[in-house]
Amino acid sequence: MFKLRSRILAFLESKKEYPIIAAIATGLYPFLYYYNSNFTLVNSWEQFGFFILCYVFIPICVFYLLYIFFERIDKNKRYLKYLIPIFNLITFSAFVVISTYGFKTKALVLAITVAILIGIVFSRHIKKIIVFQYLLAFFVLLKLVPDIYKVTNYSSKWMAQPDDIENVVFKKKPNIYVIQPDGYANFSKLKDVPYNYDNSNFESFLKDNDFKFYSDFRSNYISTLSSNSSMFAMKHHYYNNSPSGKELYGTRKVIAGDNPVISILKKNGYKSFLLLERSYLLVNRPHLYYDYCNIDLSEVSYLARGFEINKSLVGTMDTLVSNNTETDNFYFLRIMRPSHVSVNKSESRGIKGEREFYLSELEKANQTLKEIINIINNKDENSLIVIMADHGGYIGLNYSMESRIKQTNETTINSIYTSALAIKWPNKVPDFDDKFKTPVNLFRILFSYLSDDTKYLRHLEGDKSYAIINKNAPVGVYEYINENGEVVFSKHKAH
Repeated sequence: MFKLRSRILAFLESKKEYPIIAAIATGLYPFLYYYNSNFTLVNSWEQFGFFILCYVFIPICVFYLLYIFFERIDKNKRYLKYLIPIFNLITFSAFVVISTYGFKTKALVLAITVAILIGIVFSRHIKKIIVFQYLLAFFVLLKLVPDIYKVTNYSSKWMAQPDDIENVVFKKKPNIYVIQPDGYANFSKLKDVPYNYDNSNFESFLKDNDFKFYSDFRSNYISTLSSNSSMFAMKHHYYNNSPSGKELYGTRKVIAGDNPVISILKKNGYKSFLLLERSYLLVNRPHLYYDYCNIDLSEVSYLARGFEINKSLVGTMDTLVSNNTETDNFYFLRIMRPSHVSVNKSESRGIKGEREFYLSELEKANQTLKEIINIINNKDENSLIVIMADHGGYIGLNYSMESRIKQTNETTINSIYTSALAIKWPNKVPDFDDKFKTPVNLFRILFSYLSDDTKYLRHLEGDKSYAIINKNAPVGVYEYINENGEVVFSKHKAH
């Protein structure tokens, strides 16, 4: 500690310019801040290389070349004392804005203007500013340690199956379509408080197309990533028993990559298709295990949050179903409507406004679903079609992050988890379909049906619903709904 203090003092008292040290200082804090704030979005090695290049190596090269240019030309030397202060603060400010808000032109112009003025006025104190920048980076690095620990210690053992289901052999092989409208509440709940919505027109459409409804189906978890990673693993992850409130590490890799479900389908000769309206599942560039995805990773920005791309699935489905008649096919489609209430308090329209917006999005989701189902029925009438939501619409809350606050109202809790499930079976409905309660067991039940083997039903996961709570209760993972569908509030004990 004494040596470090001595070196900092020597740096502050030195008459030398340190262009490389100043350059690294401009990007180190914004780089670490971005990682700390968006770790689940940027945890691939490819992204790490990109950010190191942009936040560290490019500033070093630019600073060093500019310094050499000003130092070696006599008429420019009088400006040398302003070079490092101005460029340090311009670059630092621009990186902070980009890391916080993205490429917002007005914010960037304002930040750069202020940076130039500060650089001129406080040019004599630039080394103190540089030390402060490194201190900021150090404190953020400390906050990143838990995430780094997760990366280095991540294990996929939680996905290990308790039986030999990964070797299951299908006796029947219909094309399988799993269509997931985001946040679509169960049909049995839409007509009740807090949704109060007459969805009979769309329900009649589904009934006319031989869909069976599964009332009171609900999600195991409260978000797309936590729900779908559990579904494709056919196992509970319990948020990795993490009290941090952050998403379970590696969820996109589980959903879009080599998971037990896709592995089983491939072993049974299925061709797999991942169809997305938005790039939300691809932002951290997971290795895709699907045979086809309608969004190429080259289309996804390294700074993407997952909502920049907007693709229509209707035309794509029409083409794919027509062009893949000679293979057994599995399609996983993600429709981003009706979604849920706004994420943050600042974006909320209030409980009434959020409900109204949700229902307008529900109508649009219904239209998309009708178009896709019509395509499938017209071109592939003997298929297995599953409409299943990932979670509820959160109606009754002002914003979705309120779900992290302990809730006591049963109606509100059920609104978070209630999820649509309707299935069109290609032939006789299995007599064990009453076991459909939550997504974690969806594929285990479907595979039992396809294999004509009920032994795989012996190892169904518990149909429980979980959430991470960080306010009005000790921080931790809690069971909110038990296997009987009863609202409880019990802290999950790690095994």
